Amino acid sequence: MHAIAHALALAGSMTWEILWALILGFTLSAVVQAVVRKSTIVRLMGDDRPRTLAVASVLGAASSSCSYAAVALARSLFRKGANFTAAMAFEIGSTNLVVELGIILALLMGWQFTAAEFIGGPIMIVLVAVLFRLFVRSRLIDEARRQADRGMVGSMEGHAAMDMSVTGDGSFLRRLLSPRGFTSVSHVFVMEWAAILRDLIIGLLVAGAIGAWVPDSFWQNFFLTDHPVLSAIWGPIVGPVVAMAAFVCSIGNVPLAAVLWNGGISFGGVVAFLFADLLILPILNIYRKYYGTRMMLTIFATFYAAMVVSGYLVEILFGTTGLIPSERNAMVMEEGIRWNYTTWLNIVFLVLAAVLVLRFVRTGGIPMLRMMGGSPDTEHDHGGHDDAMGESRSMDSGDHTTPGGDHRRGDGAAQ
Repeated sequence: MHAIAHALALAGSMTWEILWALILGFTLSAVVQAVVRKSTIVRLMGDDRPRTLAVASVLGAASSSCSYAAVALARSLFRKGANFTAAMAFEIGSTNLVVELGIILALLMGWQFTAAEFIGGPIMIVLVAVLFRLFVRSRLIDEARRQADRGMVGSMEGHAAMDMSVTGDGSFLRRLLSPRGFTSVSHVFVMEWAAILRDLIIGLLVAGAIGAWVPDSFWQNFFLTDHPVLSAIWGPIVGPVVAMAAFVCSIGNVPLAAVLWNGGISFGGVVAFLFADLLILPILNIYRKYYGTRMMLTIFATFYAAMVVSGYLVEILFGTTGLIPSERNAMVMEEGIRWNYTTWLNIVFLVLAAVLVLRFVRTGGIPMLRMMGGSPDTEHDHGGHDDAMGESRSMDSGDHTTPGGDHRRGDGAAQ
């Protein structure tokens, strides 16, 4: 019982440490998604030119941090006409370049890991684009599109199909500060939490258990820490494999990354481990359903190679500039809650979260939670309202009222 209590205490401490950052990150993501329509995103992702890939990466960074939702949304964009490489860049940005991930990395592990993530992410996207250009033929893309158009169900399909942006005229700020904008932000905020919560809880519990029960000596031997050169070579190779075996994705990977860093994995190995949230076994199976076996194997090979090389390049870059931390003291090993700035920030952001959740409930948001795993062939527009009291309008699975007040039926078909 003591061992279990110790593991839970570590998991609880990590949760308290990163809570305000999660709320802040999901709020910022909700603000962006409240004013940018997915149809606009598709128009900006029509080819694989460097500028297009950069835009796709930025748009991904402003969207969902849930790996399952990001994968489903990338398929949805591809079906509607987005370039496949651009859709993959969007997917990588959605899970590895989001604000909340950077903040949590800084809190648990240090700013160097945040910098490594945001430098390594674009490197990985460039490498994937180059590998696709060299090895992926148009015939394979056509096969993947035909398979995608079959609409095979993966995970978080309903969430990916929902467009909760505010329509109508007016500036970004005017739409955002309107009652409909407030409602849209609250709906996106809660839906993002619902999408990520399972993986986040699993990641924290796994990290707490490993941190409490697995001795550092095991990881030191596994990561070859007594041989610095071999460790630097081995880390990026084995990091993604550990992530795949852990079945934890997205932000839930960060606490486990902190445990591995304390245990001895190389700096580049941490970066490769974090990128591998898009290669865990359940997501590989989803790729198979979405695009077929051949494209799934292609994605696996190109992503894995890009992760390993990105890890090496980040290791070299940060090593030559002296930015790799000399101590392995990630926050994961601290227990307890203290009255400090973290507590004050958590109180402030918990109040913000409570306000958004209340708005979500009062504006008919509960039925939308049941649509999160719905059909990929029905694009759900967000149900809004016009009055400040937030009286919700009726919604069903096929015909939804947009925040702009007009009725539209999504077809979800490839365009």
